[in-house]
Amino acid sequence: MTAYDAADLARSASEHLWMHFTRHSTFADTPPPVIVRGEGAYVFDAEGKRYLDGLAGLFAVQVGHGREELAQAAAEQTRQLGYFPLWGTAHPKAVELAERLAASAPGDINRVFFTVSGGESVETAWKLAKQYFKLTGKPTKHKVISRSLAYHGTSQGALSITGIPAAKQDFEPLVPSAIKVPNTNIYRAPVFGDDPEAYGRWAADQIAAAIEMEGPDTVAAVFLEPVQNTGGCFVPPPGYFQRVREICDQYDVLLVSDEVICAFGRLGHDFGAKRYGYQPDIITVAKGLTSGYAPLGAVLVSDRLMEPYLQGTTTFLHGSTYGGHPVSCAVAMANLDLMENEGIYAHVLSNEAAFRSTLDKLSDLPIVGDVRGAGFFYGIELVKDKETKETFSAEESERVLRGFLSSALFDAGLYCRADDRAEPVIQFSPPLICDQQQFDEIEQILRKVLTEAWHLL
Repeated sequence: MTAYDAADLARSASEHLWMHFTRHSTFADTPPPVIVRGEGAYVFDAEGKRYLDGLAGLFAVQVGHGREELAQAAAEQTRQLGYFPLWGTAHPKAVELAERLAASAPGDINRVFFTVSGGESVETAWKLAKQYFKLTGKPTKHKVISRSLAYHGTSQGALSITGIPAAKQDFEPLVPSAIKVPNTNIYRAPVFGDDPEAYGRWAADQIAAAIEMEGPDTVAAVFLEPVQNTGGCFVPPPGYFQRVREICDQYDVLLVSDEVICAFGRLGHDFGAKRYGYQPDIITVAKGLTSGYAPLGAVLVSDRLMEPYLQGTTTFLHGSTYGGHPVSCAVAMANLDLMENEGIYAHVLSNEAAFRSTLDKLSDLPIVGDVRGAGFFYGIELVKDKETKETFSAEESERVLRGFLSSALFDAGLYCRADDRAEPVIQFSPPLICDQQQFDEIEQILRKVLTEAWHLL
């Protein structure tokens, strides 16, 4: 692609493309970068510059970019059956994929409802929970509980479950009956900050307190990520999910494990619930299911939730045109084959300590407050003062994080996320094929850019 082509693409993007979650004023004088190709852990822009994809696109590209096997799977399925809906009919790839997911899901989770995205999966799970309780004689159970700062999607229902005030305020009023409880950021724990197990118990018990406050006969479900994304990769303290499971059983509340990011190897397992040893009633997935090569999500459901729908005229009046698209399902099957054949989950587990220790080297920088995460999913919280954990002011966050770090990291050849929806953090979620070479590259770029950022405070 010529330089003229690159400039023309960038100009056209500035004039016609409405990018997601984007401040378009940023590109008033400088057009947006245009990514045209990917290879392994790297992507290339229209001018040929290479970037390490430290975010796997958007927590999705597990097996890396440019995998011919996935392109071939899509092409073959397109030739055979390019599209047909799952409205009262089935097609082979949806059947095969549903069976495969059911076989690997924990416990009695044996039913799979396909969607197009993670947000749609969350929306579907809430609707299912509400109808399930109506069908089982508990029609007042409709409320949901989720954690502060947690992100669960942008549709009206999923956005209501989302716990990020700034993401919601422009779209209110939203769907009522979504209650928030504390998250598991022990770095800023209000109590038991030196005792992870006690803190986990306290955080879980806040769910019980919320259920009691709202009334157990009104609460349908609790939505939790195995490792919470927003805020910078909050891992669950020891015993946290076991206590949450006890609470859900006590109050007859469904436990929804939102694994849109955490499933399919991000934490070194097919499902994050397995890593942390808890049994959900529902699992929501997307992203890594196809390594981002085709849009596909799913809601994995326990047998008992399906049972009322197997009788009489009962119907789940919900679906979408492209949910379970045959091409997407074919890509998912090929993607899961790749991860199995190449031992991707074992690779993550055997390399996560090296990734963590490489990022930990940055702790000598005065701007680095905390490094946290699991698998290939880490966040670095930035601070003004390591001793007091003082965070940035709104003005400093705007100037340093948005005004400098985001573009400086990208200009240095590293694509990642500098985020201030909670405390200021930098997040990493690289393709699961990465190794020490990429870990070192991330650390070296970060060290240089974070050192420069510190002098801007």
